[in-house]
Amino acid sequence: MSLLPHQLELLAPAKTVEIGREAILHGADAVYIGGPSFGARHNACNEVSEIAGLVRFAHRYHARIFVTLNTILHDAELEPARQLVHLLYDAGVDALIVQDMGLMELDLPPIQLHASTQCDIRTPDKARFLAESGFSQIVLARELTLDKIRAVRAAVPADTTLEFFIHGALCVAYSGQCYISHADNGRSANRGDCSQSCRLPYTLTDAQGGVVAFEKHLLSMKDNDQSANLEALVDAGIRSFKIEGRYKDMGYVKNITAHYRLLLDALLEARPDLARASSGSTEIFFTPDVDKNFHRGHTDYFVTGRKADIGAFDSPKFVGVPLGTVTRLGPDWFELATAETLANGDGLNYMKKREVMGLLANVAQRVGETVDDDGAALGVWRVWPNEPMAALAGLKPGLGMNRNRDHAWEQALLRQSAERRIGVWARLEDDAEGLVLTLTDEDGIAVTVRQPLALEPAQHADKMAATLRDKLAALGNTPFRAVDVVLATRQTWFAPVSVLNGLRRAAAEQLEAARLAAWQRLPRKAETQPPAPYPETSLSYLANVYNEAARAFYTRHGVQLIAAAYEAHEEAGEVSLMITKHCLRFSYNLCPKQAKGVKGVQGQVKAEPMTLRTGNETYTLRFDCKPCEMHVVGAMKPHIFDSPAPSSVPVSTITFFKQRPAAAH
Repeated sequence: MSLLPHQLELLAPAKTVEIGREAILHGADAVYIGGPSFGARHNACNEVSEIAGLVRFAHRYHARIFVTLNTILHDAELEPARQLVHLLYDAGVDALIVQDMGLMELDLPPIQLHASTQCDIRTPDKARFLAESGFSQIVLARELTLDKIRAVRAAVPADTTLEFFIHGALCVAYSGQCYISHADNGRSANRGDCSQSCRLPYTLTDAQGGVVAFEKHLLSMKDNDQSANLEALVDAGIRSFKIEGRYKDMGYVKNITAHYRLLLDALLEARPDLARASSGSTEIFFTPDVDKNFHRGHTDYFVTGRKADIGAFDSPKFVGVPLGTVTRLGPDWFELATAETLANGDGLNYMKKREVMGLLANVAQRVGETVDDDGAALGVWRVWPNEPMAALAGLKPGLGMNRNRDHAWEQALLRQSAERRIGVWARLEDDAEGLVLTLTDEDGIAVTVRQPLALEPAQHADKMAATLRDKLAALGNTPFRAVDVVLATRQTWFAPVSVLNGLRRAAAEQLEAARLAAWQRLPRKAETQPPAPYPETSLSYLANVYNEAARAFYTRHGVQLIAAAYEAHEEAGEVSLMITKHCLRFSYNLCPKQAKGVKGVQGQVKAEPMTLRTGNETYTLRFDCKPCEMHVVGAMKPHIFDSPAPSSVPVSTITFFKQRPAAAH
């Protein structure tokens, strides 16, 4: 069991352990973070010793720490990976998020394993197989609808937690099914080094060579935002709600974690059948706003069905939120009318045709006021940009201005912006030797501390009782919050403030230690016996089998023919470099299914291949209409194909075989 069926887990990302701590304080029930290597975010690494400190911090709140070990591994990397897993287990890490099935064949400690979204978990059969193979938690593909999530939930055992991305950047391809970066420049997305080819501008042409779209970011998706769908996801079976962003900064993690903490808390209040997955309550000291951080627009993607507006075709940059309208230009300034308050250091931008033009407000000063067409009051602000006015091409009166950096709001997040406390109940008693303080927390963990003291009745009982309650409740420098203080002594005794402070501190320290001692790390789930059969008997390069241990895993589960991963450089010709639910035919109203039943059009629109070009690169688009998928087809560049297969460990050449070679005699 990972989570209990009624528990909801908010899972936040952390680039660094410092960000991880703030994620927990801002309401995360769990944090996922990269270790020193083998994580699918190449530049988001942390030392094991640092992660051990984050683990201790998290466990105070009975929050969990997951480490991403979700790249595919070269044979030479299996032993270093195995050693790393043991170190992470010794550091107290609660679970590993993994992609490579070769890890399942290694001598690992009994640490929980979670199946990464890189495992491409789209079907009930695949989900059930992973659940029966030893995975406690599985991260579903972002492309699933509510109905498909319900189908997965019905297919997997009750002790398997379903995890789903609810916010952040979207990969256009199914995770684990994108090879375009490696084909073009040798940077493998499956090894944590994606070059983000999906954010480039492309020109789309049809089968006759006609231009459908020119120099647009046709593979760039808006950002995922499931704010409106949380309860529907709960009812479909999701229990772990994951925020994307292991490359994101502190402000993003604070803001987005707080945003979803407030939404989930409201849901929990309305649904007494559900509970939070960790301890404590979070107080947020700012107003979260998902529009304040970098994003490419918002979409709930496919959760509630296919939509036409999921792409961020115009720009992969952060345009920000509409701010106001330019009213006047000066020699080294411009003015704009807005209902918002500006600040020095704000980041502003406007569109020049399809290009985002950015500028920094060096000085922003309110110089008057006006009204809009509806009579609403607006401020007139004069902005002295950091750039010369002559460099701001296309800036003119009447132009709309956006803000993509709210300096004052960001400054507020640099300060303490949240507090998380665990509720405790204090009870003061007495015995023959002095005072006895018992603290019991919201999880039922209790400690009792005795303070020897010559008991003398207080001269002013009411005043002393108030002092006792105040001092015993003063838990400000601890993770605790006093819910109630009960005075159960035979009478009100006099106690010096220093004695009360020492008694409270000792009890709080012991309670914190008791909470850490009480935390039970859940063991690795045993796989079913006999081993569950894999849903297919043959695997192509799409299965990402990059080492002999992974090959042994699939063989043990009944697979007979196993191709090597794309990174093994055995696929010389054109293959699907990207498989995506996003369909450019649909986006441009050229989908045969859209044309069905339309008079004069029915039967004329066919899913013919199209061509996608960027720079000197050309790809063929093929459309598989039965599952509604688009394939971006191309070949690996010769110099990449002829180079050694990627590994972080120096190795000699390894040969992959389509089937197990005959034993030598």
